[in-house]
Amino acid sequence: MSKYIIKGDAKIDGEVDISGSKNSALPIIAACILNGGVNTLYNMPNIRDTNGMLEILSDLGCKVVKKKNKVIIDSSNASKMNINEKLMREMRSSVIVVGALLARFRKAIFSYPGGCEIGARPIDLHINGFRKLGINIDENTRYIVCKCDKIIPAEIHLDFPSVGATENLMLASVLSDGETILRNVAMEPEIEDLQNFLNRMGAKISGAGSNIIKIKGVKKLKEVSYNIMPDRIETGTFLCYTAGTGGKIELNNVRDEITLPVLVKLEETGCKIYREPNKIVLQAPKRLKAVDIQTLPYPGFPTDMQSVFLAMLVTAKGTSIVTENIFENRFKCVPELMRMGAKISISGSSAIVKGVRKITGTNLVATDLRGGAALIGAAMKAKGITTIDNCEYIERGYEKLEYKLKKLNIDFTKER
Repeated sequence: MSKYIIKGDAKIDGEVDISGSKNSALPIIAACILNGGVNTLYNMPNIRDTNGMLEILSDLGCKVVKKKNKVIIDSSNASKMNINEKLMREMRSSVIVVGALLARFRKAIFSYPGGCEIGARPIDLHINGFRKLGINIDENTRYIVCKCDKIIPAEIHLDFPSVGATENLMLASVLSDGETILRNVAMEPEIEDLQNFLNRMGAKISGAGSNIIKIKGVKKLKEVSYNIMPDRIETGTFLCYTAGTGGKIELNNVRDEITLPVLVKLEETGCKIYREPNKIVLQAPKRLKAVDIQTLPYPGFPTDMQSVFLAMLVTAKGTSIVTENIFENRFKCVPELMRMGAKISISGSSAIVKGVRKITGTNLVATDLRGGAALIGAAMKAKGITTIDNCEYIERGYEKLEYKLKKLNIDFTKER
């Protein structure tokens, strides 16, 4: 496993371009199965998760060509309906491929997906939704077998606004004969990006961004080119890194309106934020003020930003309360932060963060994607040197991290 070595007492200063959205790219890659043709995707982040999803499509028979941040996917020869178990276990988002396979081939065989261990993330909502679309599901063996003669349009009410279930049911319904209505769905911007991509293909979907999505089935879909939206979590991460180090940053290729929940809280800490089309500039104070946050489905504060924001607050003035309402294991980075001198206590679903003047670099271990990213933020402002093992977790979601941080005046290296 590789590790990062970060020299602390640093202050971010500079300009950086935000990459394409990981959480948008993954379902859009899966959707390329649907039309049995050639699709060209631009602004594709070159990260472990997108490469893993592309490997799944290759294994299913798709031809994949990568040229930097451009990916060409030809699914005309895709014929396999059994998702590779090893690849499936490497990341949870792999389950989104199932909806696309069911729409095109009326059959999919897969194992339970893997990914970061941040809490129970069952796929019951996916399975229950598939059943309402007339899909027969056998869970009695090592694999889950889904098959049907046709997708039957239905009205489906999700018990929880799950992003993955919303995306999977959109994909499964797009080639049905009739209208499917999804209620209490997730409203994340990445779902709207998926809708825009599918509609560019010729689908008839409306409502993404609200809690009701309507999918009118079509007979076929056409080949398209599409530009992936910028990554709002990477945007928020670099803003928090800058705020935590008392620095200044200019971010390009951003959409400020989808980052608003994070921007509002950063302003409460004392940061000055200037917003222009496709650009955000943040100037941090010498020391941040404590704030309270609680994670909620979009448009609330994103759970993917909670760990990074918490790490930023460990040196803020005062006491902050960070409440996690989505995943029960999203405080796994707290013991590592405490080893650096942070004062954090856990009470139920909340972390109470008593700000300290300084923290100290030490040897740390990343256990998940966003928790690992949080440790980087802490390491930048810590006194001395910090090493972070298991950095492969972090590389699941952040592109060219070493290059971008060096460009921002951070002494950052990777050792294999």
